[in-house]
Amino acid sequence: MGIVAGLDSSAEFTRIVVCDTDTGAVLRQGYAAHPGEPKAADVDPQTWLLSLGEAATGGLLEGVEAIGVSAQQYGLVPLDAQGGLVRPALVRNDKRAQVAAADLVESLGGRQAWAEAVGSVPVAGQPVAKLRWLARSEPENAQRVALVLQPHDWLVWQLLGRPARRTTDRGAASGTGYWSVGTGTYRPDLVELALGHLAVLPEVLGPSDAAGITPEGLLVSAGTGETMAAALGLGLGPGDAVVSLGASGSVMAVHHEALADPTGMITSFADATGMYLPVVSTSNAVRALRGTAEMLGVESLEELSALALKSTAGASGLVLLPYLEGERTPGLPHAAGTLSGLRRESMKPEHLARAAFEGMLCGLTDAMDVLRGRGVEVRRVFLLGAAAALPAVQALAPALFGAQVVVPQPADYAALGAARQAAWALGVARGTLSPSAPPAWQGAVAQILEPGDDLSAGQAVRQQYVATREQIHPGAFGS
Repeated sequence: MGIVAGLDSSAEFTRIVVCDTDTGAVLRQGYAAHPGEPKAADVDPQTWLLSLGEAATGGLLEGVEAIGVSAQQYGLVPLDAQGGLVRPALVRNDKRAQVAAADLVESLGGRQAWAEAVGSVPVAGQPVAKLRWLARSEPENAQRVALVLQPHDWLVWQLLGRPARRTTDRGAASGTGYWSVGTGTYRPDLVELALGHLAVLPEVLGPSDAAGITPEGLLVSAGTGETMAAALGLGLGPGDAVVSLGASGSVMAVHHEALADPTGMITSFADATGMYLPVVSTSNAVRALRGTAEMLGVESLEELSALALKSTAGASGLVLLPYLEGERTPGLPHAAGTLSGLRRESMKPEHLARAAFEGMLCGLTDAMDVLRGRGVEVRRVFLLGAAAALPAVQALAPALFGAQVVVPQPADYAALGAARQAAWALGVARGTLSPSAPPAWQGAVAQILEPGDDLSAGQAVRQQYVATREQIHPGAFGS
């Protein structure tokens, strides 16, 4: 038995979990918010260190032998030739870089060229788009940039005492826009295209590699991005998908190969184990529920859920296409939501409430079908987000997704994934674990939901939804 730690430095806070190396049982936990404006797009990285230090107080790391780092993705830490900060880190899905992302798509010859080059089409949040924005908006700062890191890379470098060697992992690298998921190599030409000149990039470590040893003697694993760390913390494997229910939504699955998608609907990430995490995002998820609740004068999503369960499968013929903010999947950026099937008997609050839940989940099933259409197997669906606990979501999701649904108990899965990676690197370094597989920790405590007898009703609801989508937006998903 040993003790390892995992820290997750998200956009707003640091969480640390200290775990048993053999079982993954959480022994201690720490938390601290980042100082400063929580929604800022320009951030001093020192705030991440300050909250890390606060989260680790009280002897939290006593006895810890290795540590793993998970951090927010889509962050850019621009450094000069001496390793000094050129300007505050650019974080979050920064809308300032939207034009820069579009410029990059055009500069390389279109969406297909990018998909083939790196496995994704540039979006405003990616470091490659932020580099182009920097070059266009702050050219003097851009000229000083000699080294480019992401938040997790920078934190690992700081923990190790700022050595000459700078590292990252394939998971975090896959979100940059200048690392090819298909070939596992950097595309320095894309950095030059964005920034105007070449810059030093961190060495990409393997999943079980160690980044180094801290001055205090702690082994530091490769670390990774939050998405990849959460997948490792949940214990995902082939056949597993994750549906995230936020205002917008996403479907992510574990797959054995990278998927290049010229439509841009699939973003191919690498995971933290040697596999891949193709992701399809939707612009609308829980925002469709909140909009419906406001329309019906219902005060909470819990009340909306109870109302929906008074209706029956198919919502008496009502179909809601939940494209309230346009839609990314399918690519309908200028669309509006549509409520179809209005008849005298269907014009009741419970039917509209039911249509909202069915529409949200069918929209996410559309996203899941994009992955299934590319050969991605989905046997289990993990539901994440506060809305996953709503009874209507749990009642409808298994039949609509056509798979077993797992609702994990809320936990710090990104921090747990970082700790599991630390245990893996420690075991490999000591010769007690294989580099080919992470330690077998206890799975997430979860509620398991089966489609059961509702599967045929769920398929009928899906058919009703698809028929309506094809009538209103014919060919939205192509032929």
